[in-house]
Amino acid sequence: QASQEELKAAYRRLCMLYHPDKHRDPELKTQAERLFNLVHQAYEVLSDPQTRAIYDIYGRRGLEMEGWEVVERKRTPAEIREEFERLQREREERRLQQRTNPKGTISVGIDATDLFDRYDEEYEDVPGSSFPQIEINKMHISQSIEAPLTATDTAILSGNLSTQNGNGGGSINLALRRVTSAKGWGELEFGAGDLQGPLFGLKIFRNLTPRCFITTNCALQFSSRGIRPGLTTVLARNLDKNTMGYLQWRWGIQSAMNTSIVRDTKTSHFTVALQLGIPHSFMMVSYQHKFQDEDQTRVKGSLKAGFFGTIVEYGAERKISRHSILGATVSVGVPQGVSLKIKLNRASQTYFFPVHLTDQLLPSAVFYATVGPLVIYFAMHRLIIKPYLRAQKERELEKQRESTASDILQKKQEAEAAVRLMQESVRRIIEAEEARMGLIVVNAWYGKFVNDNSRKNEKVKVIDVTVPLQCLVKDSKLILTEASKAGLPGFYDPCVGEEKSLKVLYQFRGVLHQVMSADTEALRIPKQ
Repeated sequence: QASQEELKAAYRRLCMLYHPDKHRDPELKTQAERLFNLVHQAYEVLSDPQTRAIYDIYGRRGLEMEGWEVVERKRTPAEIREEFERLQREREERRLQQRTNPKGTISVGIDATDLFDRYDEEYEDVPGSSFPQIEINKMHISQSIEAPLTATDTAILSGNLSTQNGNGGGSINLALRRVTSAKGWGELEFGAGDLQGPLFGLKIFRNLTPRCFITTNCALQFSSRGIRPGLTTVLARNLDKNTMGYLQWRWGIQSAMNTSIVRDTKTSHFTVALQLGIPHSFMMVSYQHKFQDEDQTRVKGSLKAGFFGTIVEYGAERKISRHSILGATVSVGVPQGVSLKIKLNRASQTYFFPVHLTDQLLPSAVFYATVGPLVIYFAMHRLIIKPYLRAQKERELEKQRESTASDILQKKQEAEAAVRLMQESVRRIIEAEEARMGLIVVNAWYGKFVNDNSRKNEKVKVIDVTVPLQCLVKDSKLILTEASKAGLPGFYDPCVGEEKSLKVLYQFRGVLHQVMSADTEALRIPKQ
């Protein structure tokens, strides 16, 4: 964001500092020539609006392309950025087409009612009856992949297998989707299974207005009992920036009308729904609170009441790694009983474990379903997850250090050379500041500081930057902008990938002061 005047002022200051003619020592003169050439190259790029725009977007790689292959030379900086964004969108679309976008779900139903609904008289003569019987009574596995055929056509292949109490079946589906325009798409679906006959379906999506869309799904299911048609239509509208309203009509085997309002904000998610239908009619209210922490913690609760009874659910979910989210929900209902549902999302894969604890409303089942997962989670987080994430972060840092080792070594040598070349200028600046009782940098360090007792075993990694900072003092002021300080003259990165700070001990008007600044935080001293 620097203006041309700021660039010229910085260029003149660095030219005076690194000009070879100002240094008589042969070694210093050689180092000055190298740094002077680097400064001159940087100014040539940044003083030209076109090359500056290309450098901002592509870095050095863009400048090194022969024949300006990136963009036409005559374009303005705004046009160059626009062209770059267009190319980036096309690249993202191609990358999206190359991915198969796999999605999968594995659900394992567990019957643990023997833990709470146990009747001892039934087990008196059964060997091993002293141990509760926990069984897997149902399983469901589904998987789908997408294969882009052209820019507008996509094929989707999906399949599923289900089993419950020893009986089960599966099906396979193929869908062909075509994007007809910016406002809509259509999809043809073909399916077959061992329990049901062939399926033919048609789905249409259309934006009616910028704030309203409609989806219609027609299906014909063939079976030994004949043809069973079905039709589902959903009309949705943006009520405001964060709120959507839905109207759904379903006709067929389970006919119903449903209306719902969903409000989703940065800190909460609220849903209210009402359904009238055969065989189920119900009303549902749910609320989810989103905590603004790095683990993306969410706490949720819902109430659902209808012809089937009443169900109260509450739970939480939390991010446990970069791609994994773990959640648990307790379901208490009449006549459904008490269940614990555990869900793990790993990228686009979902693992779901519903555990049925009791058919009755037992306070002990509710207590253990609530407290048990919390105790297990915090124990796992402390003993397994936290050490694993710490080790993973260390491996990534080590890999980053290895990949940047040669570059950092070069930066270090340049910084050390720059500090040697600054000595004479710094001496004059200090003399001038002492004469006017101005700003004198007594000591300055840059890098990783350890002030927290919980991190006392970590190693401090800092470099002395007293001379480079004093060299930046002008008219008893030191002003640093919002950018990483590792790029300042005489600086380099002493701890790649780790959090860094700048600590300055300075004297102003004869009084000592100390200030601490984060790596990318702007700094202005003396403080007003």
